[in-house]
Amino acid sequence: MFFTIGILYFKIILYIFPKLKYLSMEVKVKYELEFPIHASPSLLFQYISTPSGLSEWFADNVNSRGELFTFFWDDSEEKAKLISKRSGEKVKFRWLDEHDEESEYFFELRIQEDEITKDVSILVTDFSEEDEMDESKLLWENQIADLKHVLGSV
Repeated sequence: MFFTIGILYFKIILYIFPKLKYLSMEVKVKYELEFPIHASPSLLFQYISTPSGLSEWFADNVNSRGELFTFFWDDSEEKAKLISKRSGEKVKFRWLDEHDEESEYFFELRIQEDEITKDVSILVTDFSEEDEMDESKLLWENQIADLKHVLGSV
């Protein structure tokens, strides 16, 4: 009897424990950045929506299997699910946790073209912990600078 209760208790702990980590984590804050970029929306879309395009500027390497994308940086690997893609307009990826469960956090890359001037911008939506906001924004500035360099848009 005690053995059965012990196993049940152990299973409950295993179920609840991974979910508790979210209670202890600092809540991330959503932010948006806009970067003017000299490139056609169709060319830009190839660089933000395909593994080969993303590996040119966003990560060291990017693999995809259907909607699941794996991003590699140096010795780290992160997974995200492509949850929205509108051709020539935007892509939105939701980060997966270490158990390949969807987190509440995502990043979105949206292409905006002014109808009158035809100026093109890329809008980035992402999340960061409050105390890491400056570093997160700086990282995106550097990433977009790499994208501009690849596009010849510097």
